[in-house]
Amino acid sequence: MIEFMAEQRLLSLNVECYAGHRGEQTPRMLILGDRRIAVAEVLDAWLAPEYRYFKLRGGDGDTYLVRHDERSDTWELTMFRAERVGE
Repeated sequence: MIEFMAEQRLLSLNVECYAGHRGEQTPRMLILGDRRIAVAEVLDAWLAPEYRYFKLRGGDGDTYLVRHDERSDTWELTMFRAERVGE
């Protein structure tokens, strides 16, 4: 298992979302460079003072922790865990 955590620099990414009946955006697709990763499951979501966080399982089986700054409408990858190594 590989884990990546950056404290100073976070990776910017594009996220395609679905806005539910309450208008809250929920990630459905992560776009990292030329990779498109479908969100298979939202494992957890929580609010912090300046961000909204989502812990996601991708269609690739990996786990992603992303945060959304609603003021600037920017998304960042804060943690990544690969479930498969060397495939």
